[in-house]
Amino acid sequence: MLLLALDTATPAVTVALHDGSSVVAASSQVDARRHGELLLPAVDRVLADAGLRLDAVTGIVVGVGPGPYTGLRVGLMTADTFGLALGVPVHGVCTLDGLAYESGVEGGPFVVATDARRKEVYWARYADPRTRLTEPAVDRPADIADEVAGLPAVGAGAVLYPETFPDARAPEHVSAASLASLAAEKLAAGEELLAPRPLYLRRPDAQVPKNYKVVTPK
Repeated sequence: MLLLALDTATPAVTVALHDGSSVVAASSQVDARRHGELLLPAVDRVLADAGLRLDAVTGIVVGVGPGPYTGLRVGLMTADTFGLALGVPVHGVCTLDGLAYESGVEGGPFVVATDARRKEVYWARYADPRTRLTEPAVDRPADIADEVAGLPAVGAGAVLYPETFPDARAPEHVSAASLASLAAEKLAAGEELLAPRPLYLRRPDAQVPKNYKVVTPK
């Protein structure tokens, strides 16, 4: 097994290789505006660090979000393209699950919250780093304050809204190394992973303006 994992659902552009036992190489850069520019060079860098060629990869793992439309689609389209070119399966993993897995929070329930912009967070509740209790959702922090009261919280969304998440913990952004490790663990156990399709919880920020006038000839 050699999994190439990547995620662009958060401001982090993150790539990793996993050989089924451990992470072979990894790279993460935080830049919310340069996903498309940074992703492929990161893949090249990780392969070079591992001394491997792309055709050695036996599977692709990609974070499916939730996340902002523009960034999320960069990773998903790249993963689909690699899968088609190499003839290997493409596995989806919820980005929030990757953060939960990386957090290592034990001893009770906790929350993962990422920045959804528009003064909202993408979030879910977890029993432990491997067990999600609720479906991913998008809400204003104040609207879920009662649901998350007293719980530790992981992710950049928690850091942004300390009044709702006073016990914010690392990491802020997901790493492809965690996604790859979680996927490898699930595959080894015979578990089915998600389809590599975007988990959008709302309409994209970019929309056609109202009263848009068509100027092309009929």
